[in-house]
Amino acid sequence: MAEQTIEPAFEAAIAASKINGVIICATNTTGTFAYNYTVGARTLLSGESLAHKLDDILYLASGTKLIATIAVLQAIDDGHLSLDSPESISKFAPELVDKPILFPDGETLTPSTKAITLRQLLSQTSGLAYHFLFPYLSSWREKNETPLQPGHRRPVEKAFAYPLIFNPGTSWTYGPNYDWAGRILERATNTTLGKHVQERICKPLGIPTSDAQFYPVKGDEARGRMVDLNPSDPEGLGLAVVGGMEMNRRSEGDFGGHGLFMTAEGYVKVLKSLLANDGKLLKKETVEEMFSNQIGPEAEDNAKAVFDGPTGVFYRVGTEGMKVGHGLGGLLTLEGADGWYGERTLTWGGGLSFAWFIDRTNGLCGLCAIQASMPVQMQTLTDLKNTFRHDIYRKYDAWKKDNQGKL
Repeated sequence: MAEQTIEPAFEAAIAASKINGVIICATNTTGTFAYNYTVGARTLLSGESLAHKLDDILYLASGTKLIATIAVLQAIDDGHLSLDSPESISKFAPELVDKPILFPDGETLTPSTKAITLRQLLSQTSGLAYHFLFPYLSSWREKNETPLQPGHRRPVEKAFAYPLIFNPGTSWTYGPNYDWAGRILERATNTTLGKHVQERICKPLGIPTSDAQFYPVKGDEARGRMVDLNPSDPEGLGLAVVGGMEMNRRSEGDFGGHGLFMTAEGYVKVLKSLLANDGKLLKKETVEEMFSNQIGPEAEDNAKAVFDGPTGVFYRVGTEGMKVGHGLGGLLTLEGADGWYGERTLTWGGGLSFAWFIDRTNGLCGLCAIQASMPVQMQTLTDLKNTFRHDIYRKYDAWKKDNQGKL
């Protein structure tokens, strides 16, 4: 699918009822190249269908993580928090101090010997893991935590109160790191993550604040533009994006790992700001740090085993065969590929259907938000995301050739 072009590939998938539509946005460092593509339709609760538009409000799922990273880094730039001092954790998240490590037997606990830092939270090297990825962690929760009653919700500190799976800084795994980082931001600044995003990320970039909301989305005008408020998802949970998982129904407050809804045209403005390092969101040196590999020597071998292991396909977000690490907020390529991602491209996704990248070597960033149909067809979504990732470079190269001498 990487050899296919975007328009016929997505149109064929819609015609075959494999997806409902897609919104793709891409731009370069200067904004002179802009590719905005919408096709397909969304369905309202009433059953009426409307053609996709760039200002449709999308469920980002783990695409939230990049936004939460920026928010926390802003608090660090402001002096409220520290990237490396354990005091930022001990003061604002004492629940994470001296967390024990759970053995794979699901019962044995051992003390951790290292303190968690915000750098580790923002690079997924803290030892915190999503329980649903590790059966022995799920088993521990079932034995030791009070089950959540129907209709009830849990804040971050209650939802992710279980042990670590490795000593902080010694490996990499996918987990609730950004949820905790966002909670620390809230405690340190006495505001909600959602309000911070609207004031410090949306307003500087000219994004309407109603276009970026944590679950549940409020306001009739904004709810009227939601893709994930339809007969298949009447609560607007984002079920199609995450394959039917209901984490938003169980989340109390703003979860920095999964809870944000936003427009594609707003999200690409965030990507472009980081691409250009324009100073609107973060200090220039802070952006440089985002694009630096955060996996240190002590964790390198263990992290490589994860990326190259059986579950690595889910974490590599289309970079199979490339040497990768992790920056602050996303996977980081450690080498470039001809005609494609350059070295130190930052990239991640959201659920099964959202993908984004920022390639500062080649001066290009973009996102692809597929509106999946239920039941979700994972291979179709994987193929289409890879078509986007590769064909957008061909389109950018063609544009550069057409505009040679004008740039």
